[in-house]
Amino acid sequence: QVQLVESGGGLVQPGGTLRLSCAASGSIISINYMGWYRQAPGKERELAAAFTSGGRINYADSVKGRFTISRDNAKNTVYLEMNSLKPEDTAVYYCNAVLVVPLYRVKDCWGQGTQVTVSS
Repeated sequence: QVQLVESGGGLVQPGGTLRLSCAASGSIISINYMGWYRQAPGKERELAAAFTSGGRINYADSVKGRFTISRDNAKNTVYLEMNSLKPEDTAVYYCNAVLVVPLYRVKDCWGQGTQVTVSS
């Protein structure tokens, strides 16, 4: 059984900073992909930032220069540092990972989501 556990959401004023964490736990052989998506009210879920299977980093244009994704491979954890937050960043943020588990099965996993609200 594998799962993703997110933390770090909350309420912040415009211009503020938040750091999200997502830890993958369970029997994991390797991680092919790990990143953050977000879904604002009434909108579709969209990519915010992610490490691809090729080791590159993708950012949504709307967050470039403000958000930074990083990871700790030893802890199977990915972080999202969000700076200069804007009201339009308000959304539920979801962690997504493609994990290789025992018997070399591949599992696409999602976290439960964490609310980020940017408001004065």
